[in-house]
Amino acid sequence: MTATAVLTARALLLDMDGTLVNSDASVERVWRRWADRNGLDGDEVMKVVHGRQGYASMALLLPGRPMEQNYADNARMLAEETADTEGVVEVPGARDFLASLAGLPHALVTSADVALSTARMAAAGLEQPGVRVTAESVGASKPDPEGFLKGAAELGVDPADCVVFEDSGAGITAARAAGMRVVGVGPRAGLHAPDVVVRDLTQVRVEAAPDGTIRLHVTR
Repeated sequence: MTATAVLTARALLLDMDGTLVNSDASVERVWRRWADRNGLDGDEVMKVVHGRQGYASMALLLPGRPMEQNYADNARMLAEETADTEGVVEVPGARDFLASLAGLPHALVTSADVALSTARMAAAGLEQPGVRVTAESVGASKPDPEGFLKGAAELGVDPADCVVFEDSGAGITAARAAGMRVVGVGPRAGLHAPDVVVRDLTQVRVEAAPDGTIRLHVTR
């Protein structure tokens, strides 16, 4: 038996990796190489890196290392990830979901930088939202709420009137800290208590309401 939840919002804020784009293969390749170079267990590293900017993950994994080294490593990692798009595909339903948002307030809020987000969205065959909050736009990585708060501000919408689409614990924590509701996408999301969880974006239907709000019909 299926059930449908309806969430109402004035704007949607969309994570990229794991939410619109399945980039897990590339993320695994790049981060496991980094783990090997630094003598860390790859499985343990993969538990940390989803949703965060690279330097923030490194600070958790190597707490005694100077941040300058993390920033330098992060720049190299971003370049590696941007060049490695093999296996990067859309999350099922992402293309139609983005098309249904035409003319409605929405923004991409990602821990990737402009180059990486552009490469991955293109590899997955997805159009970029007109408003993007990327790594260059913020001073703090998820789980800090800065990116989502900036996205809401750029759209001119109160944070409480935003719904976030996220897959990672760091991202869901950031959205909660921003005072926003969350649709969790994929298996990682279900571990972090979003408002609703979907397998992928084929389970979400977007309706523009006459009063200017967005209604999300979420099938579970």
